Amino acid sequence: MSRRLFTVGPVEVFPDTLDSMNRPMMVHRGKDYQDLQHGVVEKIRKVLDVDTEVFLAPASASGFLEGCVRSAVENKMAGLSNGSFGDRWQLIGQENGKKVQKISAEWGKALRKEHVAGKLEKDVEAVTVVSNESSTGILNPLSEIVEGIREQSEALIMVDGVTSVGAVDLKPRKLDLDALVFGSQKALALPPGLAVVCASHRLMEKAAKVKYRGYYLDLMQYKRLSDKDLPLTTPPVSLMYGLDYQLDKILREGVQNRYDRHQRMADMVREWASKRLGLYAEEGYRSNTISVVRLNGMDFKEFDKRLRQKGFEISPGYGSIKDETFRVGHMGDLSEKDIQDLLNVMDEVMEEMA
Repeated sequence: MSRRLFTVGPVEVFPDTLDSMNRPMMVHRGKDYQDLQHGVVEKIRKVLDVDTEVFLAPASASGFLEGCVRSAVENKMAGLSNGSFGDRWQLIGQENGKKVQKISAEWGKALRKEHVAGKLEKDVEAVTVVSNESSTGILNPLSEIVEGIREQSEALIMVDGVTSVGAVDLKPRKLDLDALVFGSQKALALPPGLAVVCASHRLMEKAAKVKYRGYYLDLMQYKRLSDKDLPLTTPPVSLMYGLDYQLDKILREGVQNRYDRHQRMADMVREWASKRLGLYAEEGYRSNTISVVRLNGMDFKEFDKRLRQKGFEISPGYGSIKDETFRVGHMGDLSEKDIQDLLNVMDEVMEEMA
């Protein structure tokens, strides 16, 4: 049975987007492909308002999270975390043999300037931070965090934008970020399989000096080919068609209009959750793409089963709070009507279970 996805990812992919990928394959070393990649990169720059390098890889976004660590860190990094995905980037550093200064905040609370002020060790080369922590539903105040880092360090600043890019204005140009990593299967509303990184000139200068960057996720290798509008390895051509289509769709809607729509959908879910069960994330720092809802004793397995039977799917909790929460995704091409349909069905199921 097909279900409408209100999940953390992969998210609902609309029929017109699926149709856009139903095109013949092309050779990825020829002019037609070069034109496609060039167009996609320029549209990403336009949507995000950046003039950085833009690289695309056949991977999940985690691939470029690792690629950034391997390319930008010779010895030591700092990893900021207030949830599972911040912890994961710290782990990626450790598993690649880097020293990691771990700076952690309470789950469900936002990372703030005070968490980094005067605390970065002097030999830290790069700092990683998750903009939207999808395990807890927190949208971290990126501007404040970046300010706190820059006041004390020249370290590169690398941001996980996986569940925020395409839905929230992270102001990457204003903040002058060194890396912004995201993927196809979240707010861009595509199937999984494409990772994207916007990389600063500072990061690329550092990468040129770092040894043992690997190959598949080495940013210098990507630059060598992207300068010719070519992929490093065989790309998912169908997803490239889809990304090209989705970027056009975003530009037609208007980037700010898209951000505003995500705000309205988030407000709807938050209002519902606040009245019914309660929200996990700190007020004032709640995500516009994911709401983490407290179970308050409700049987999630039964709730989820009944929702699926009615044709709707949400996501369970994640990490150390998986048994006390569930998650609702409200991102991508979903509309307020879609969200209202979900809320109505969740009300029905809760009445049935009462």
